[in-house]
Amino acid sequence: MAATKALAAPGNETRAATIPQEGEGGTASLEGSCAPLSPAGVQPTDGEGSVWRLEARLALLVERVAAGVEARRASDPNPGDPFRGLYIDDALVDRMLAAPATAENSSPEGPEPDSSHFAARLRALAGNFALSELELDILVAALAPDLNPRFEKLYGYLNDDVTRRRASVGLAMELCGASFADGSARQCFASGSKLLSSGLLVVEDGERPLLSRALRVPDRVVTHLLGRDEPDALVRPLLRPAASWPGAPSPLIGRALESHVDLIYAQSAPGGCALSWLVASLRAAGRPAFVVDLELTDTLSDHELLAAASSREARLCGGALVVTGIDHLTDRPAVLRSWTERPGTVVLIGSKVWDPRWSSRPPLLVESPLLTETQRVGLWQAALATEPPLNGVGEPPAEPLSHGLSAYRLSPEQIWLAASSARRRAAAAERPVTAEDLRWGARAQNAAGLEHLAQRITPRVGFDDLVVPAPVERQLRALAGRVRHRSLVLDDWKMASAATRGRGVTVLFAGDSGTGKTMSAEVVAESLGLELYVIDLSSVVDKYVGETEKNLDRIFVEAEGVNGVLLFDEADAVFGKRSEVKDAHDRYANVEVAYLLQRMERFDGVAILTTNLRSNVDEAFLRRIDVVVEFSLPSPEQRERLWRKLIRREVPRGDDIDVPYLARSFELSGGNIRNVVLAAAFEAADAGMPMTMANMVRATSAEYRKLGRLCVESEFGVWFAVLQE
Repeated sequence: MAATKALAAPGNETRAATIPQEGEGGTASLEGSCAPLSPAGVQPTDGEGSVWRLEARLALLVERVAAGVEARRASDPNPGDPFRGLYIDDALVDRMLAAPATAENSSPEGPEPDSSHFAARLRALAGNFALSELELDILVAALAPDLNPRFEKLYGYLNDDVTRRRASVGLAMELCGASFADGSARQCFASGSKLLSSGLLVVEDGERPLLSRALRVPDRVVTHLLGRDEPDALVRPLLRPAASWPGAPSPLIGRALESHVDLIYAQSAPGGCALSWLVASLRAAGRPAFVVDLELTDTLSDHELLAAASSREARLCGGALVVTGIDHLTDRPAVLRSWTERPGTVVLIGSKVWDPRWSSRPPLLVESPLLTETQRVGLWQAALATEPPLNGVGEPPAEPLSHGLSAYRLSPEQIWLAASSARRRAAAAERPVTAEDLRWGARAQNAAGLEHLAQRITPRVGFDDLVVPAPVERQLRALAGRVRHRSLVLDDWKMASAATRGRGVTVLFAGDSGTGKTMSAEVVAESLGLELYVIDLSSVVDKYVGETEKNLDRIFVEAEGVNGVLLFDEADAVFGKRSEVKDAHDRYANVEVAYLLQRMERFDGVAILTTNLRSNVDEAFLRRIDVVVEFSLPSPEQRERLWRKLIRREVPRGDDIDVPYLARSFELSGGNIRNVVLAAAFEAADAGMPMTMANMVRATSAEYRKLGRLCVESEFGVWFAVLQE
């Protein structure tokens, strides 16, 4: 393909040179390329001299350098001066002062620059940072060498030092008409002044006397005034987008800004919508939000530097600095003050109660609203409908897939990320988005902290795999519905209690071992599309006083950041009855239980506890249980269903296996039946034969002995002879 290179000529004409590309035909226009400083440079048009080749690029550069040298010599009355560049004479200063002031290249061949955009930005900057006339003059004086290089020579002349090409403090005061003895003018260069604290000006050479210290305007401020709005590279990794808020903005935020409130703290629950709510409220008040997420920082981050750069970015756009993810810094108030003490409007979002140590100025404390069921469904549908398909696949579903998603406590931002993950999963499989894709995307938003304290299980069984009495199954389905429709009942229907108890659901599964308690927890989690986190009690219980409570609190804190179901198996080891205090051990054991009762009331997630003996659980704890499900040993009909489900059709088996006889003769729980079937399968595999009734009888006998039960002929009947063999 041939490319057309546009070159600027005197008089602003445009001429094109055609550059053929190797192995291609035709032409293409490459407009807007860098033009040479002189019309002398014409690009070669042969294939070997393509503009993409190094030789051609270097040749073009040489031509531009030659044009620059010629332009310099034409304006230099003494080009042969051997000391040129080592001093600045009066004639050169006069010529530079006579040239028109401009912020751009003042080449006579170029067009006159339009400075109206720069003036508008400078005016807005002065208003956003509340600069006085003197402060604005100082800023422009320090800014000049970054806009036009001739000010470097002029400042070198005024500083009487050709190497010092920036304005000094004394020179800036002189240019702005301020006396060196003026204390208010000197205050403009103090560390707490507007110019320095806001990051608009930097005073260098701290070892020099004040008046001879150099002034520098950060590059980010210069590029902003010249029309570039790309954020500082230092804070770019911390930026976090906010999703659309589905409700009405808060008038409280607007009134607070009108009253010059400059610090706001919003307490938000896990999965809350504080960020989108605040951003929408700030926007409604005419204040754009600059959002940074401190969860993206680490312990080695220089928060003072990050906070200064972030605050400057927010004020450059005339907005407020919104800081989220502060929870991991709440125990480091000195670090957190780096953010709260910034000038301008600062809005913080956290889940903990405000601590006065975090700032020397009192904040406006607000609580963010919770998403209603209708708003949550609307966000899911909007996220699926708005994002474009990937490579033509992964289109949004024809019918809404909002059913089953209400169990996920996700913020608006997490909903958009989950929908994006679901779309990419569907695109990889080249099919439309399904409900399972959405569940997968929602689970992908879970934090990983809980996995260090619990075993994460992705449920693989559903209600079709569960064999329990009908009343128990109805309770389990009702439990899933209770979790699924919490937002609808508590928020949309305004049924939330005025008490301090959390919005969580706590369930107790009580029954003999092997009756399906753990499997039922997995079934409930699967029906909700949530993951199951089995708490390892060995990592919770500690012999040292107070450590058990700390471990439990750590679990609950991490659990509030995930969408999952907590399972405390054999929970009576932790939730046991409080006893009469006879010694110190009893007193501290009672403290553990009392703490646990209080912490469970504040938990907003789903927790399932299992116990073999309901009587072992403290009565005060039972009062705080939302649902109690009693599991009993299966009936003969249920045992038959269990035998048939557990003997997989893939297992080779003989014709003599009598499932009704096994169910009728042996009173075993579901867990015991599973052990029997598994042992019989291993025995058959070891013998290289199909599984037979003899394998089943021998495995049942082994299970009986494990349970401490006798193997009598009245139970084994005609198959008792197999045991004699």
